[in-house]
Amino acid sequence: MASLSRLRIQTLARILKMIVEHYALECRTKGNDQIVDLTGETQAAVAASGVQVGQAVLLVHGSTAALTTLEYEPGLVNHDVAAALERVAPRNERYVHEETWHDDNGHSHVRASLIGPSLALPIVEGKIPLGTWQQIVLVDSDTRPRGRTVHVSVVGVGD
Repeated sequence: MASLSRLRIQTLARILKMIVEHYALECRTKGNDQIVDLTGETQAAVAASGVQVGQAVLLVHGSTAALTTLEYEPGLVNHDVAAALERVAPRNERYVHEETWHDDNGHSHVRASLIGPSLALPIVEGKIPLGTWQQIVLVDSDTRPRGRTVHVSVVGVGD
């Protein structure tokens, strides 16, 4: 019984130290499946928040870009990911979206939706515990340069 009571007190103390912060990461992209490494900026936001244990949630604003993790290495970022996306959602196929809006980015919407617009990542000891070769990236599949905003919400407890 005593340990349960102690746990409740510790839990209440942690709740009272709850931190909720929001950051917006801004970047310019070239489109056409350009991959941008956001790891440094995301880790900096987590560090600035003071959260030691919690979660970072990222959302890219827009429907032709996506977020994921991968090894940010030239073969992947300059060729392999774009080649795989081309096999899955070819740029020169017919997309009804383009008939509706009279644009050229139906494949961009499909590619972004398959990867997804958001990430939820744990925070442990004040940082996101990524693997040695794992980076947080934005994939911009639109057909033109864009200004992109990635919203980062950091929620958790501090010291």
